[in-house]
Amino acid sequence: MGKLRTCFSVLIFAALTHAQTPPAADTLTFTNGEKLIGHFVHAHGSIVTFKSDSVGEVNVDWSKIQELHTSQKVLVIGKDVKLGRHRSDLSKVPQGTMTVAAQTVTLAPESGAPIVIPVPDAAHVVDADAFQRTVIHNPGFLEDWKGAISAGASIVEATQQSRTFTTAINLIRAIPPENWVDARNRTIVNFSASTGLVTQPNTPQLKTEIVHGDFERDEYFKGSAVYGFGQAAFDHNFSQGLNLQQAYGGGIGMTVVKHANTTVDVKGSVTYIRQSFQIASSDHNLIGSIFAENLTHKFGKGILFLEGLSVTPAWNEPHAYSANANAALTLPVYKRFAFSISMGYVPERSAAGI
Repeated sequence: MGKLRTCFSVLIFAALTHAQTPPAADTLTFTNGEKLIGHFVHAHGSIVTFKSDSVGEVNVDWSKIQELHTSQKVLVIGKDVKLGRHRSDLSKVPQGTMTVAAQTVTLAPESGAPIVIPVPDAAHVVDADAFQRTVIHNPGFLEDWKGAISAGASIVEATQQSRTFTTAINLIRAIPPENWVDARNRTIVNFSASTGLVTQPNTPQLKTEIVHGDFERDEYFKGSAVYGFGQAAFDHNFSQGLNLQQAYGGGIGMTVVKHANTTVDVKGSVTYIRQSFQIASSDHNLIGSIFAENLTHKFGKGILFLEGLSVTPAWNEPHAYSANANAALTLPVYKRFAFSISMGYVPERSAAGI
């Protein structure tokens, strides 16, 4: 019997960015005499990020740099300057085009004498646009959303016919959008759906329909990595006879790792769960908790790795629990298109014992 199988998956990045005219080239000279031409991105701590026209984005320790010249205006944020939701220290932030030599930063402002700053005293060096976007600008609700939209399908034509369609939307809005200043708040929205139908002669049809959506709002305590959050989640699972599961809760979380390319969050909550099944006698009201861990790591060349783990026990129904583990690797392909590989594991037991 002939067999035709077609599978495809597309991932579209939904990062809302604006096209900008590239500035004039900057130059970076290493202590061994090698030179890169491109654009200075930023410097945080001892690491300088420079985007070379020939080798792409590189991270270099200040100690390895002999000279650095920028054509665009940058701002140097000293170690004694605190930038968060209050802006009283902005007058202490010098700015101008930058020249670095002999472990000394020299800024040439639009007017006045040059400003000299030892490299060890510079906690952050960012361009004017990044500073404006991160510290000065107060974004509207529709601004600074980042994330991805994905869709996929699997079609099998043989003695057994199978159709599977999946879609997902994952959005996050962190304010400020950069992680080198104290976080104020974060909004997370996720939606996923998977539907499938398997037919075979003399066999009942097999239907799958799984839908999930969740929303979370985090509010950080002033100058702290700890935040309070509220969340809501909704689930539908045709195979388990679950018409709708509603979960509402709140709790405390903490960003335990916060580096330029890596963040790790842990959190716990108290949650009310309402389960509505196709058989009304199976409906339940549950009081439980959600304990979760999430990791985000950015590799070079735009490669992104995401990992998450959560456990949801129900305190008034010990045999009702759920857990979720997932990981995804996203590889840029062209502009906002990317290829994604993901895997997940979802052991679950409902209060109805299904």
